[in-house]
Amino acid sequence: MSDPLARPKTSDNPIQRVAILFSGGPAPAANSVIGAAAIAFTRGGTEVIGIKHGYSSLQEYDGSTPLEEGKDYVILGEDCLERARTTPGIIIGTARANPGKVISDPEHLNDPERTAPMKRTYDALRSLDVDAFISIGGDDTLKTANKFKLFQDTLGDDAKKLPVVHLPKTIDNDYMGIDFTFGFFSAVDFLATEIRNLMFDAAAGRAYFLCEAMGRSAGWLAYGAAISGEACLAISVEDVKGDYAAEETITNPVTGEEETRKIMNMDKLMDRAVRTMIKREELGKEFGVIVVAEGLAEYLPYSYLEGIPRDDHGHIAISQINLCQLLTKRLSAAYEAATGKTRKINGLQLGYESRCTQPTAFDVMLGSQLGVGAFRALVEEGLNGVMVSVKNQFDLRYVPFEELVDPENLVTVVRYIKTDSDFHQLARYLEQEID
Repeated sequence: MSDPLARPKTSDNPIQRVAILFSGGPAPAANSVIGAAAIAFTRGGTEVIGIKHGYSSLQEYDGSTPLEEGKDYVILGEDCLERARTTPGIIIGTARANPGKVISDPEHLNDPERTAPMKRTYDALRSLDVDAFISIGGDDTLKTANKFKLFQDTLGDDAKKLPVVHLPKTIDNDYMGIDFTFGFFSAVDFLATEIRNLMFDAAAGRAYFLCEAMGRSAGWLAYGAAISGEACLAISVEDVKGDYAAEETITNPVTGEEETRKIMNMDKLMDRAVRTMIKREELGKEFGVIVVAEGLAEYLPYSYLEGIPRDDHGHIAISQINLCQLLTKRLSAAYEAATGKTRKINGLQLGYESRCTQPTAFDVMLGSQLGVGAFRALVEEGLNGVMVSVKNQFDLRYVPFEELVDPENLVTVVRYIKTDSDFHQLARYLEQEID
């Protein structure tokens, strides 16, 4: 009989050195993932290299200057991992550098100019004598990991191939292939506390707060925080449909061709919020908190987005739009038009302060299992090109990249909240019923 208290044995470990990299925005429990992976590999006989600040140094490597320990990477040994799994922040830092930025078609993988940053990344990792590569990040980082794997597939048979494993991260929780991403519940808990505090503030002054929560593509964080914080109403990108949606025709600034894009019907959405406010007043509640997802900014008329810069992944700089202030003005005007009265409404952006909050026990456990899953995927299973996931009671599963990334355009699929799902309906049941 095997010893239930014994560490599982790994017979053969071909990986002498592994590199771990974190990319994109921070998330609570990042160090749980990094620490658990480093502990599993170190105790399994593998030296762990933590690449600092994402792909920044790797994609700029030209071979003339060696990567520098302490500046470009660190050795993640047991001496620096004590109690690291429960600490906030990211011990190896992060960045949004993207070596796959100009690769958007499989054919691009054969273009030396487009793949030059990938080649520099590969050469940089080879200069560190690593045998495998682990990336931690959101769906954009998953796309980059897939492109790096595919790029290596184009190299000659005599070129050393580095197996690639990806660990899913985003407080937005909009990831295919896993039920919940690490950091989501910690961020929800933090924002819910803020919303509850704002509700007391609003009650004291008979006012409203319109809070913009993070969530570029989907409304998981906005809805989770609204439900947990007992907000009055949650509105997200998934709700831009039916009467709440509209269309506009614009001239694409890149192609010069006309195209039709979906936008939100702000008048209808503000009318929906006003009806909630009026119903609450009928019940003697002249205050409240309304939560909107920042991703609604993507559905603004183009006139609001023109000139807004974009990052390496093509996303607009939502923070420069100040959606909450824009919607607050619209909501104030809509309320006055409907009631003939004024009501103080404060616009407030929430989100950045939640990304490095103290992780909850759930996220520490989830992150730790994903970290250990990287070791088990590479060493025990000998896998390449997979994302580590969990199901049921933290049972590990390994999802091939090709199930998560469209092979024709190399783009991932966002997991939206289904508006007929029980989770979406939960918010509706808890919100004040309106006529």
